[in-house]
Amino acid sequence: MQAFEDNRDVVHFIQGERVRGTGTKSQAVYNPATGAEARQVLLASADDVNQAVASAKAAFPAWADTPPIRRARIMFKFLELLSARREELAAIITAEHGKVFDDALGEVARGIDVIEFACGIPQLLKGDFTDQVSNGLDNWTIRQPLGVVAGITPFNFPAMVPCWMFPVAIAAGNCFILKPSERDPSASLFLAELLKEAGLPNGVFNVVQGDKLAVDTLIEHPDVAALSFVGSTPIARYIYERGAHFGKRVQALGGAKNHLVVMPDADIDQAVDALIGAGYGSAGERCMAISVAVLVGDVADKIVPRLAERARALNIGNGMNAGVEMGPIITREAVERIENYIQIGVDEGAELVVDGRGLKVDGHENGFFTGGTLFDKVTPEMRIYQEEIFGPVLSCVRVPDFGSAVNLINEHTYGNGVSCFTSDGHIAREFGRRIQVGMVGINVPIPVPMAWHGFGGWKQSLFGDMHAYGEEGVRFYTKQKSIMQRWSQSISKGAEFTMPTPK
Repeated sequence: MQAFEDNRDVVHFIQGERVRGTGTKSQAVYNPATGAEARQVLLASADDVNQAVASAKAAFPAWADTPPIRRARIMFKFLELLSARREELAAIITAEHGKVFDDALGEVARGIDVIEFACGIPQLLKGDFTDQVSNGLDNWTIRQPLGVVAGITPFNFPAMVPCWMFPVAIAAGNCFILKPSERDPSASLFLAELLKEAGLPNGVFNVVQGDKLAVDTLIEHPDVAALSFVGSTPIARYIYERGAHFGKRVQALGGAKNHLVVMPDADIDQAVDALIGAGYGSAGERCMAISVAVLVGDVADKIVPRLAERARALNIGNGMNAGVEMGPIITREAVERIENYIQIGVDEGAELVVDGRGLKVDGHENGFFTGGTLFDKVTPEMRIYQEEIFGPVLSCVRVPDFGSAVNLINEHTYGNGVSCFTSDGHIAREFGRRIQVGMVGINVPIPVPMAWHGFGGWKQSLFGDMHAYGEEGVRFYTKQKSIMQRWSQSISKGAEFTMPTPK
């Protein structure tokens, strides 16, 4: 696949057109594999955000009145276009994020899953009906769109995470504003152009590139009814609290510290494969990455040497090159942050088994690379255990038994994803029931739910009541209305001074 090459400025998409806006600030977008600046992204002013909101607000009445089946047909066309051009989008992702091309293709595929789900919106919007709740009186519920809604999305999945949001929101009759990460923004414009080509009316989908100013403007804007966010826990908490202050519905997915428990009876080969892939895939820049291996009983002495051998042998390089297993980190600053955490782990007394710091890749000496790092004998009070590193750093914690593993995980502040590798059905059942985490895998290292089930964590990993996509997403982007109806022929004479009850 040919690499993505486009040195044009990354701009906004408002009222069906690319616009440069009135903002005076811009930011470099890098190719993390080479370290070279690839293009500039123009950052929105408050006026740019307001223009996008006004465009969406103007488009909303007609779009909300469009029959769901017609909205679904546009989604079907968008699905067809994206499926045909998925490799182009994957190349854009790899060029700006750095993840390997096959992983980028997988990201696009998972986004497509949600679009396919959204194509079923006529069925998903069906309400409930009760005939004759009282004499001559019927009662039913319907779900209606909220209006203008916004999504604020992270760098690590520049296509998939927006697809968690806008297909469901738009299919349900809302108009959507996307504020993507300024680190890898080009995928957002690719999606916007495909939606327009699919026949989506102007104003229904808008993109504003930007920083905190754009986020705060969306939060404070009176015409934005709801906000969806995926990112770090401090920002998720901020958006949740500020959004609530301004009376908005908010769904804010935060950080993670995902554990994978390896029981003594687990298939060791499978467990090692799972830890390597889930710990170092996408350079650990996944909210569902496994960053802690919880090794039960004597399994640690069997598994740590094999993890070390595999971590040292990782094929690290440009994600567009065949055979590469792990690409670069998103920015040079992120490399410094990750490698600083490694030093913190050393200073705290963890055993550094494999040190990935200082990696140089031949031909890409200026790229933002770090190698896979492995710690053993990590303890719960260490910062490398408590905090989200968001890089290719795997920490091994040794525990004596299953109960200790469950307690360790349940006491952690995050509760996004977790996994348990075992061949014991009773252990698997108890793990699934007792663990205080939103997404659970049994012999599945990264248990990302399918499009019709919904994505979300517990504790400090989610602020809000509803998960992303699936039926939870439909509920988030709609509001229920209950209608009770009767006609004059059924109405008894005289005023009624009591609460209506079935008669």
